[in-house]
Amino acid sequence: MSSLMDFFEHESVAIYSSAENWSQAIDLSMRNLLERKCITPDYIQAIKDTTREIGPYYLLAPGIAMPHARPECGALQTALSFTLLREGVSFDAESPPVRLLIGLAAKNSDSHIEAIQALSEMLCEDEVIDELLNANNPEELINIIQRY
Repeated sequence: MSSLMDFFEHESVAIYSSAENWSQAIDLSMRNLLERKCITPDYIQAIKDTTREIGPYYLLAPGIAMPHARPECGALQTALSFTLLREGVSFDAESPPVRLLIGLAAKNSDSHIEAIQALSEMLCEDEVIDELLNANNPEELINIIQRY
């Protein structure tokens, strides 16, 4: 069984003070995946276009989003990024502001299933979500993620 650590590099964990809006939050969460050539710019655009069309389909839990698009939209390999915003950003009027974005790129429809299972295990515990949202630096986030 894979661990979450198999799906991302340490550099793909980042903390920012804030984002101006949901679009910039998507850019921040996907920046490292783009730099690592896990995705193309078209992948990011597909997330934004679909968000504008149908809303933020990737909200997982209060304050947590997992932006992603279909593999054929520009995913080159399967990878994750974790982006924590000190100040949450609104994605829609009905949902609480998002502070944790888990960027997902999947090169095909089943390559990411183990990552999703590990994420589900991690995010089903309120205490772990609190730990993630209150991490002081990327190393603290990595230490939490390494448990899954």
